[in-house]
Amino acid sequence: MSKSTSDFIVERLKAWGVTRIYGYSGDGINGVLGALQRAEKAGEGIEFIQVRHEEMAAFMATAHAKFTGELGVCLSTGGPGATHMLTGMYDAKLDHAPLLAICGQAESTVRGAVYQQELNLDRVFADVAAFVQEAAAPAQIRHLIDRGLRVAIAGNTVTALIFPKDVQDEPWEEPARAHGFTRSGPGYSRPLVVPQEADLRRAAEVLNAGSKVAILIGAGARAAAAEVEHVADLLGAGVAKALLGKDVLPDDLPFVTGSIGLLGTKPSSDMMEGCDTLLMIGTGFPWAEFLPADGQARAVQIDIAADMLGLRYPVEVNLHGGAAETLRALLPFLQRKTDRGWLDGIVDGMRDWHETLKKRAFAAANPVNPQRVVYEMSPRLPADAIVTSDSGSCANWYARDYQVKRGQRSSLSGGLASMGAAVPYAIAAKFAFPHKPVVALVGDGAMQMNNMAELITVQKYWQRWADPRLIVCVFNNEDLNEVTWEQRVMEGNPRFATTQDIPDVRYSQFAEMIGLTGIFVDDPEQLGAAWDRALAADRPVVLEVKTDPEVAPLPPHVTFEQAKAFMSSMAKGDKGAGRVMMETVRQLVGGHPKAD
Repeated sequence: MSKSTSDFIVERLKAWGVTRIYGYSGDGINGVLGALQRAEKAGEGIEFIQVRHEEMAAFMATAHAKFTGELGVCLSTGGPGATHMLTGMYDAKLDHAPLLAICGQAESTVRGAVYQQELNLDRVFADVAAFVQEAAAPAQIRHLIDRGLRVAIAGNTVTALIFPKDVQDEPWEEPARAHGFTRSGPGYSRPLVVPQEADLRRAAEVLNAGSKVAILIGAGARAAAAEVEHVADLLGAGVAKALLGKDVLPDDLPFVTGSIGLLGTKPSSDMMEGCDTLLMIGTGFPWAEFLPADGQARAVQIDIAADMLGLRYPVEVNLHGGAAETLRALLPFLQRKTDRGWLDGIVDGMRDWHETLKKRAFAAANPVNPQRVVYEMSPRLPADAIVTSDSGSCANWYARDYQVKRGQRSSLSGGLASMGAAVPYAIAAKFAFPHKPVVALVGDGAMQMNNMAELITVQKYWQRWADPRLIVCVFNNEDLNEVTWEQRVMEGNPRFATTQDIPDVRYSQFAEMIGLTGIFVDDPEQLGAAWDRALAADRPVVLEVKTDPEVAPLPPHVTFEQAKAFMSSMAKGDKGAGRVMMETVRQLVGGHPKAD
């Protein structure tokens, strides 16, 4: 049997180092699926993970890229299968994760005929993908794969390749050495990018002159953890973490102030309010109100993506380069600060903040305080655990109450802040690191939206994993809680039950029904034992906790405008006004009064 174009596609992906594809089948991509089947039979296959929905495949591919640093790959048929992947593809784009989306298409002979499942996918993907092409002939395939993967990997971005059904099945022929053909090759090696010495000296001059230095790191600093620690020590600086950089440095370092922003800590906010110098490393943190005021601080920024430089704050010295190599080149020009008063204040602030977190977590609630769910989890996690979080109010507790240890990894949908990413992220983490325990923190809204279905994916594959522990912790509060608080605080409106109420579903029972372990908790005193049981289980677990929706996800500082809007919403007839105000007071004072 002669080799088909689809066989070449699979061979070329293997030549690029692709080992796993997340996807869902369909007739528009059957040629490639057949090639995967033949390669598997020959012992030369690429692992194919069957998801329940193509959006989840793209989320898993994005998470694979984030947790491994490798290219993530997802696959779908054409038409609706391809459009389903868009959300996960945008997640990769906004968080700078290299991703390849492979899509089927109607036969090239019917393109333009309004044929079944025929969409102009190159136009659909034009915004999300840095490189997108639809193949018209087998001779294109070689350079489309080579160029597309090189663009995705080098640029930490998205490539979409679209293969019509008939092109997939055509016999493979190498491109001719002739006019009208091009012959490409696979492979890419990332260079070390370091700024010029003159720019390094200018940056050092700014940093050395400051007496109150703040450092802000993001996911782009992940390979530079040791260098960030060294620079922070020299400059007597505190280090705040954007949400995607949460796992770059452990939270037990005394100069680490934790997350920044609306979901951040008071010490991070105080540090930005008081600093006279700012060093940003590998971060695109977007919220201007949590950065120093214009003119308050001199700033230096390091980023491998030139288009991110000077984008968030008026920066005096922009350093285009990789975080680790740029910091190593910068270190010889930095002077150790002898006055450690600024740093001592940061350390004292963090000591007070940890006490605040504990008091807030153990404040009584009805029935379970959601902060305590994560507070009880954090010290119990093994040193190699991986934690994922969904968007929504659970992200607040992930950001503040989860204290990252050295060696742990964590992530979530950052720039896109999409619901529904936690469970697919956790599944991808388990396939990438089957020997490590993984925890997903999920709100009940995201579970109902799409994550419950992916528990079936967990059931399908979990016995492959060397360590079977995957814990999906569901915050069941029957409320789309983050938006409820945004209605109250940002809009000054009472909670709108019509849009916010969601059904009470027993997620733990669903887990039991499909052969996983289910644990239900509605008593805060049972939380510790429940986490212990989940972490000792011999199979994946759904830990469902009945949490109180009226525990406010308080910002690090409550502004006058926020307080005014909140009180306005209460005055407009918010059904839970009394309990909301009582719970908010408890959070602010950190008290322990008993719940009514």
